[in-house]
Amino acid sequence: MGLVRRLSVAGWVSVGVGLLVVVGCLGWWWAGHDGVRVGGDSMRPTYAAGERLVVDTAVGGAEVERGDVVVFSAPEVQGFEDSVVKRVVGVGGDRVECCAGAGAGQRLLVNGRPLDEPYVADGIVDGRVPGGANEEYVVEVPEGRLFVLGDYRSVSNDSRTYGGGLGGTVPVEAVQGRVVDGGSAALPLVVVALGGLVVALAGLILVLGGRHVRRRGGLADPPWPVGPLGV
Repeated sequence: MGLVRRLSVAGWVSVGVGLLVVVGCLGWWWAGHDGVRVGGDSMRPTYAAGERLVVDTAVGGAEVERGDVVVFSAPEVQGFEDSVVKRVVGVGGDRVECCAGAGAGQRLLVNGRPLDEPYVADGIVDGRVPGGANEEYVVEVPEGRLFVLGDYRSVSNDSRTYGGGLGGTVPVEAVQGRVVDGGSAALPLVVVALGGLVVALAGLILVLGGRHVRRRGGLADPPWPVGPLGV
């Protein structure tokens, strides 16, 4: 096989591999992520009303941890069908208690330890909300369920006000995904996809270069080695 032809074959292989990587990255992101728009103020200042969030739908309720922001739909405890965005404060087996301290030093207790929540609006870890929530409650979170709160506690309807018993907790099966930072979540995938694109472009350059050489007469294959003449 001539040198030009070998370069052309290598170029086409590189193009195929590079495009396969790009398409695979796009497909993985499309299949494992979704978007949701925040419908109210309950997650301020973290997320504003109308803001569009990226949701990792590959993460189930059993995999979320305290502090995660999740999207879920649980009509049996909310009383309506729409999906909502809340923060997980307690998981199965946790004891959530409000509150220790007062004023700016007030803290929720999870398993007896003060919870640091720099994300809450105005530093208020438990504001009074419509529906009868108050500043004192103790919830033992059942296994397979989550205790969720909004970051703007003074206006959020959450596990403090949800009906249906079980301390207003929601089942892990209701979780539709975990909210992720779109930029940081996509960065590794973008890097891989760009790498695939570079490989594909390099292969295309080889292919076009080979065609150009052939049009100008081609490269002669290296001559066979010639040994000394026999006697």
